[in-house]
Amino acid sequence: MKPQDLRNMTKQELDHKILTLKEELSKLLFQKNTGRLEKPARISQIKKEIARIKTILREVSYAK
Repeated sequence: MKPQDLRNMTKQELDHKILTLKEELSKLLFQKNTGRLEKPARISQIKKEIARIKTILREVSYAK
């Protein structure tokens, strides 16, 4: 998701997005540990997206 799209979301939507991404990351890490992971690059993509959302949340909190 692009940063501009994330900036248009509310804080609650961003918090929910982080939770869903963390759940997906947890599932992928479990698959990695059991040797059934098909797309290992997806783990780093999710981590980067979580960091991007946290950065935008921080920007919003400082802007007030």
